[in-house]
Amino acid sequence: MKRHALGLNVLAALSAMAPLLAQGQDASATPANVVVVTGSRTEHAAFDLPASVDVVDASQIGAAQPRVNASEALAAVPGVVVQNRQNYAQDLQISSRGFGARSQFGVRGVRLIADGIPATMPDGQGQAATFDLDLADRIEVLRGPFSALYGNHSGGVIQLFTRDPSATPTVDVDVSGGSYGMHKTDVNASGTSDGLGYLIDASRFDTDGYRAHSAARRDQGYAKLVTAPTKDSRLTIVAGGLSQHDTQDPLGVTYATWQRDPRAGETDTTDPQNPQRTLADRYNTRKSIDHEQAGATWEQRFGGDRLRITAYGGERHVVQYQSFSKAFQAPPGSSGGVVDFDRDFEGIDANWYMARPLLDGTLRTTVGLELGRSSDARTGYENFVGNQFGVKGKLRRDETDDVNNTDPYAQFEWEIDRWLLTAGLRYSQVRFDVEDHYLANGNDSGSVDYRHTTPLLGALYKINPNLNVYASAARGFETPTLNEVFYSGTGGGFNFGLAAAKSTHLEVGAKAILGEAVRVNAAVFQVKTSDELVVDSSSSGRTSYRNASSTLRQGLEVAADAQWWRNWNARLALTLLRAVYDAPFTNVLEGSRLPGVPNATLYGEFGWKDSLEHFGAALETVANTKMYPDDANQAQPAPGYAIANLRVQAQQQFGPWHLKAYGRVNNLFDRDYIGSVIVGDSNRRYYEGAPGRNWVLGASARYAF
Repeated sequence: MKRHALGLNVLAALSAMAPLLAQGQDASATPANVVVVTGSRTEHAAFDLPASVDVVDASQIGAAQPRVNASEALAAVPGVVVQNRQNYAQDLQISSRGFGARSQFGVRGVRLIADGIPATMPDGQGQAATFDLDLADRIEVLRGPFSALYGNHSGGVIQLFTRDPSATPTVDVDVSGGSYGMHKTDVNASGTSDGLGYLIDASRFDTDGYRAHSAARRDQGYAKLVTAPTKDSRLTIVAGGLSQHDTQDPLGVTYATWQRDPRAGETDTTDPQNPQRTLADRYNTRKSIDHEQAGATWEQRFGGDRLRITAYGGERHVVQYQSFSKAFQAPPGSSGGVVDFDRDFEGIDANWYMARPLLDGTLRTTVGLELGRSSDARTGYENFVGNQFGVKGKLRRDETDDVNNTDPYAQFEWEIDRWLLTAGLRYSQVRFDVEDHYLANGNDSGSVDYRHTTPLLGALYKINPNLNVYASAARGFETPTLNEVFYSGTGGGFNFGLAAAKSTHLEVGAKAILGEAVRVNAAVFQVKTSDELVVDSSSSGRTSYRNASSTLRQGLEVAADAQWWRNWNARLALTLLRAVYDAPFTNVLEGSRLPGVPNATLYGEFGWKDSLEHFGAALETVANTKMYPDDANQAQPAPGYAIANLRVQAQQQFGPWHLKAYGRVNNLFDRDYIGSVIVGDSNRRYYEGAPGRNWVLGASARYAF
C-alpha cells in the first residue's frame, strides 16, 4: 500500500476548512442564494427550506472532468457516497445516508429524476448512466425526511436539470482522453429560432478499463425543445438514448486477489486446463443495453396558481451474460446464466400549485398524482452450449413482469413572520404481477401489493437574515425491487413474501452565512427502519434477499462553501454516520455495521482562479473509512483510504470562439485502495479495486453564430 501521502491529504482537508476561520472576507463574494425545486416541487430558496438539499452547479459538474459518471460531480455532497465500480456493466453504486449500499447493480434506495422524468422505475431500481452530464445545468440532491414525499425509496432524491437553450445559435465540440485507453467526444448545438429553443447533444465514450475484462463503449444522445405558446405557458419536450453493446463485466475478486494485483480478475479454479484464466474471461461476462425514452412537460400559470403535467415513456433492452460453474445445476426459476429482457415503461405526474393569504401569512399548497408502469418480457438461458461458455444456451426462464404505482400526494407550506411550517402526505400503492410462461419447473405466477402512507412535518425559524434553524420528521417506505423478488432462499422461485422496509426519519439542522463569504449547512439525523431488506445469498449472478431485523442510522452532515481573499475558494463536505443493525438476526449480532457503508466520508477542495477567470487550479481530497462487505462483519473490510486529486483549467474568448482546456490527475500519490464492495457475495468475491494514479486531458471549442 502507498500510505506516504496521508499527511498531504489531511493538509488539503484542513485547507478546505481554513476559510471558516478567516477574517476580513470580501463582502462582494457573497454566496449565491441558490433556488431549488426538489423538496417543495416549486421554486424555493434552498437557504429557506427545512431540509438537507445541496446543489451541484454546472461549473462543478464540468470542473476539469470528462463528464462520464455522476460520481465525478457528487463527491462534494455530504451524506451521499458514490462508488465507481470500474464496471460499466453494473453502473455506479450510490447510497444516501446508508440507503442503497446493498445494490448489486444500478441504483436503489435513492430516487433518480432527469428533467422531471424518473430514471427510477416504479419498483425503486434506477440507472444513473442515463443522466446526460454534458448538458447538465445543475444537480439537486435531497436527503432526509422531505424525500419521503417522492414515494418508494428511503435514502433521498437526486434530480438533474439540463440547461435551457441559448438565445443565439452555438455549436460546441469537446474531446478528452486519459489513462486506460479512455477517450470521449461530445458534440452539442443550441439556439432559439421563432420562439422555439433547441438543445441537441451526442457523445461517444470508450475505455479499455482499469480492471481486467472491463472495456466499454457508450453512445449517448439527448435532445430538448422549449417553447412558450402563450405568455403564461411553457412546453418542454425531451428525448434521450443510451447504447452500450458488449460492455465487459470484470466481476468482484477476493481480498487475496486484490492484494496480489488490484487490476486482476478472479482465477477460475474449476478449469484445470487453464489455471490462469479468470472467471470473467471463461464465461465472457458482459452486458448490452439499449435505452430510449421521451417525455413532455406542460406548465400553465393562472395568475399565482400553476398547473404542471409531465408524461413520459420509453423502452429498455438488456442482455447480460453472467458467470457460474457448469457443474452448478441452476435452481428452479433461475435465469441459467443469461438474462434477456425487453422493458416498456411509462408514467405521468400532474400537480397543481396555488398560494393564498392565511391569517397574517401565506399558505402555499401543492396537490398531485403520480402514476407509473413498467412491463418486462423477460427470458433466461444457460450460459453455455456443450463445452463452450459465454453463448446463449437452453431456455431456463420465460415470464412477463409488471410493476405499477399509484401515488396521490399533497404538500402545504405556511409562511408567517419568521416561521415556515410544512406538512405533507403521500399514499403509495406499488403492485407486482408476474405471469410465468416457463412451466417445466412449476408455475411461479403471482402478485403482491405494497401500500403505505408517508406523512411529513417540518418547521424552519429565521433567527436572523444569515441564520436559519429547522427540524423535520417523516415516515418512509421501500419495497423490494423486481430483481429482489426474483429468487427466494438459495435461488428458487419468486419471493412474494418479502415485506417493504418502513422507516422513521428525524432531522435537525442549521443554515448560516458567515461574514457574507462562507455558507455552512449542518444537519443531525436519525433513521429507524424495520424489516430492512438485506442480501440472503449472492452467487453466480443470482442474489436473493430477506427481511432482517431493525436498523438504526444516526449521523452528522456538514457542508461549507467559501470565497475569500480575492480569488481563493474552498469547499468541505463531511459525513459521520453510525449505521448498525439495531437487533440481532441469524448470525448477525446487535450493533453490527451495515455493509457497504463507511462510518465517515470527507471531501475537501482548495482552489484558485484569476480575476478574469481565464485560469484556475484546485487540490481535492477524498477520504472514506473502512467498509464491511457482509452483514455479520466477519469478512475482511475494505480498508479506509484518503486520496488527493489535482486539476487545472484555462479558458479564453476570441470573438465568436470560446476555448477551454483542462488537465486532471486523480489519486495523485498513487494509493492502492478498494473503491467499492459487492455486498453479501457468497463466494467472498466482494472487492472491486480502484485505479492508481491516472490522468485526463480535455479541450473544447464553442462557436456562437
